[in-house]
Amino acid sequence: MDPLKKIKYSLLSLAILIGGGTLGYATIEEWGLFESLYMTIITLATVGYSEVHNLSHEGQIFTIFLIVFGVGTLAYTIGSMIQFMVEGQLQQILGRKKVKNKISRLEKHYIICGYGRIGRLISREFASKPVPFIIVENDPKRCQRLTEDGHLYIEGDATQDEILEQAGIHHAKGLITAVTSDAANVFIILTARGINPELFIMARASEEGAEVKLIRAGANKVVSPYTIGASRMAQAILRPLVVDFIDIATGQKNIALQMEEIPVAPESRLVGKDLIQSGIRKDLGLIIVGIKHNGQVIFNPAADTIIEAGNTLIALGEYQEIQKLEVIAAVKH
Repeated sequence: MDPLKKIKYSLLSLAILIGGGTLGYATIEEWGLFESLYMTIITLATVGYSEVHNLSHEGQIFTIFLIVFGVGTLAYTIGSMIQFMVEGQLQQILGRKKVKNKISRLEKHYIICGYGRIGRLISREFASKPVPFIIVENDPKRCQRLTEDGHLYIEGDATQDEILEQAGIHHAKGLITAVTSDAANVFIILTARGINPELFIMARASEEGAEVKLIRAGANKVVSPYTIGASRMAQAILRPLVVDFIDIATGQKNIALQMEEIPVAPESRLVGKDLIQSGIRKDLGLIIVGIKHNGQVIFNPAADTIIEAGNTLIALGEYQEIQKLEVIAAVKH
């Protein structure tokens, strides 16, 4: 049985017993309600105080039954409460320890600061990939939602060094600050950049002109959801087919067809081959729409473009085939 339900049932039984004992003494001994209640309490508590008044033979028999049933009920109630408190604390301790162990094992993960609307959407996308991430949030209500959603999180202020260090910022691959205040985003960027100068930082901009301040603070990339949303709505009217294609390519309308970035490892069999020899189009049915080489992106690469170690292939196609290409690009066959 649920420990909370056990407490409720035991307290209800105890209340019925106290009420019954009070009514019993009032009826049998013809005492007042307070005297009857007092007698019931000291009898159940077995404190050994003397009776309020001398008991009749019937009252003594009633007291015997009250002690037999009452002491057991009281002991059960106290035991249920102790069990609930001990188990609850134990679960919290074990739960916190388990979470700390998971956080301590995180490497090359992303830290998401803020679990508002933007933060929730980012977390959903990361979880579907999946990409390792942890969330920093200081709102207790949002932390409760994080617990329900099952995401790793730390409750605290992301502008504090110790909070970001608890989130594993020294081993993180990147940080996304998505709180609603631009000023708070600036402080988070400054704090994160001071701890890990090599960290990739993406920031959300809410107000017009905030992009420049966020870049100055140390953000690598700044995104304004409102600007993107407005542009997207306009493009959906002006270029509906283009928008539909982008939705398909990014998996927003067709989860089976996606566009993905695939890094090429030095030991991959793709290294040294051109796009035709690689068999990416012929065997997997994927389209290579771009190749990132030495920091530059070659869009619509020619068929004789050589794939080199460290390149990033931008592939478009079915999700299952993209997974196969990820394996080929990572290991030697």
